[in-house]
Amino acid sequence: MTDAQAPEITGTDQTGTNPLAPAPGGARTAADVVTPELIAQLTKGVVGSGRTVNHTPFTGEKLADLPESTPADVAEAFTLARAAQRVWARTPVRRRAAVLLRFHDLLLERQAEVLDLIQLETGKARLHAHEEVQAVAVAARHYGHRAAAYLGPRRHAGAVPGLTKVTELRHPRGVIGQIVPWNYPLELSAGDALPALVAGNAVVMKPDTESCLTALWARDLLIEAGLPADVLQAVIGPGPVVGPEVVGHGDYVSFTGSTRTGREVARSAAGRLVGVSLELGGKNAMLVLEDADVEKAAAGAVRACFSSAGQLCVSIERLLVHESVADAFLERFAARTRAMRLGSALAYGADMGSLAGRQQLEAVRRHVEDAVAHGARIVAGGTARPDIGPYFYEPTILDGVTDAMSVCDEETFGPVVSVYRFRTDDEAVERANATPYGLNSSVWTKDARRARAVAARLRTGTVNVNEGYASAYGSVQAPMGGMKESGLGRRHGADGILKYTEAQTVAQQRLLPMAPVLGMDDERYAAFMSRSLRLMKAFRFR
Repeated sequence: MTDAQAPEITGTDQTGTNPLAPAPGGARTAADVVTPELIAQLTKGVVGSGRTVNHTPFTGEKLADLPESTPADVAEAFTLARAAQRVWARTPVRRRAAVLLRFHDLLLERQAEVLDLIQLETGKARLHAHEEVQAVAVAARHYGHRAAAYLGPRRHAGAVPGLTKVTELRHPRGVIGQIVPWNYPLELSAGDALPALVAGNAVVMKPDTESCLTALWARDLLIEAGLPADVLQAVIGPGPVVGPEVVGHGDYVSFTGSTRTGREVARSAAGRLVGVSLELGGKNAMLVLEDADVEKAAAGAVRACFSSAGQLCVSIERLLVHESVADAFLERFAARTRAMRLGSALAYGADMGSLAGRQQLEAVRRHVEDAVAHGARIVAGGTARPDIGPYFYEPTILDGVTDAMSVCDEETFGPVVSVYRFRTDDEAVERANATPYGLNSSVWTKDARRARAVAARLRTGTVNVNEGYASAYGSVQAPMGGMKESGLGRRHGADGILKYTEAQTVAQQRLLPMAPVLGMDDERYAAFMSRSLRLMKAFRFR
């Protein structure tokens, strides 16, 4: 793309009474960021013999020419990764962890580079892009400091106290196949690869073509931080072609995406007896109880519903509000929503960016139009904004949504939220749980004990109290993932690294065997062991 062809990445000032005006922005262009030199640097590690392109949602224009991987290229990437993994696994864990800590520092130092790429590839506002930087830095710090403890040998009680010494070891699985979606290209590439790498695995990563430059930038930075290049391979290509190849070669599969595709990944991996972790869809609910601070809840709902234009699995799509505060809450929430600034600038200032592409825009339009046709009322938004960019859509609030409307239970994955009223906590919990999904939920109340009681009844992998999603997601020592059709396995914490390992139990028997001894016949040995078992229970041996 030449300078003359490159679109200017900036919002267009708009006068008049509509407060949803584009945010003012700078004048950097896509060509200023995505230079031929950058493309060459980032794609030199991609195993690919074909050619493809990606685009920016801000204008729909092409960003870069990219190598495209064939099935044979994927096989080659796994061959390279397997050879490198054998050496990497023998590297002491503290040296592997040091790579993550150097990566942490480099990421924060050079964050402006990747913020530009995230915005250009996903269309999100810069503050929402920075959430990815925060999440990856936190994960790098956590596993950089804690990996040795998570992976170290663990002593366990043996079969016979004093006679059996038991140690649990953790071994890397081998080469992890990682399939990364388009919506969080830094967090869901590097963030998920870091624990796999520090555990001694290699990774073959398949980022989405439309946001692969961000993932490739993260790979390049990890190499700069000291990761051997062949340990983290990248392949690019159509999901239906390249994805099954990644699943078919991996010793374990990490997938984030739709529930439909997640089922296909699980079936394929099961046929090879290979494990998977899956973070899938959600129809997440936020409960505003009658004692909630309505002003804070309204501000929190804006963040929870419209961050990254609602294109994140943990965003809130259903607002369940107690009838006694519903009108007051809705008035404040609608006012904040109408005041949001939409923009495409490569700078801070916009409150929301673009949808990622035509498919997302059409899904949003379909849900809003279907709801209105069946009697729902648009409280705010409800309009596409081609004056800003081809895939911009106003943050939208729908009231009066019923079960007959698609938006009621289908995942929208866009800036659309439905409001429902309830009378009792039981009713709210029942409605929140009345979905096949179970990823995230949110509870707003001033009563901490009540919040904990309600949270424990919600069938979601994470529950945030007086926040939408960030407090649980950012608490990386604790597991994060979905129940029901929202997935299998967890990221973060011990679960997030141990899933990339195989447990091995080494039991060393000392002095006496686990068999009749000292002249015992079988019957006397069985009686002796029975008495011993009763004594161990009485003395509370575990």
